[in-house]
Amino acid sequence: MAVKMKSVVTYRAKAECPTHARTEIPVRDLTVVIDEPIERGGTNLGPSPTEAAMTALIACTNVIGHKNAKRLGVDLGEITIDAACKFDRRGVLMEEEIDVPFPEVTLTVNCTTDASQEELEQVGDETAKYCAISKLFEQSGTDLTVNWVKVGA
Repeated sequence: MAVKMKSVVTYRAKAECPTHARTEIPVRDLTVVIDEPIERGGTNLGPSPTEAAMTALIACTNVIGHKNAKRLGVDLGEITIDAACKFDRRGVLMEEEIDVPFPEVTLTVNCTTDASQEELEQVGDETAKYCAISKLFEQSGTDLTVNWVKVGA
């Protein structure tokens, strides 16, 4: 008899907050540090919360992109991901409430590969369906564009 994995799980974390700017969050056997830069009163030991959100989007695109490529039989080769993000800082500066703090994000996934541009676009289409972090951004109202680009091999 096969064991069925749970479809929905509950993540729990108990963070330590040693300063007003630094948060230390245990994840598995790691400690994730989110911090502000020195010029904003932090100790610069990690990305800021908004930087962490962007890096999570990039990382999720990488992980889910590779999973989909494998499932589709596409070799992505070496990839780099360039991000351009518009961030409306009025909210974090407490000037006014902002409904969509990241109004526009563009990722360019550069693949040095023998795969065709059409294959890369198929990987991109499938990745858009399953990347949890891109779903968070899109559902919040962000205009998210992810371009999968064949660089050449």
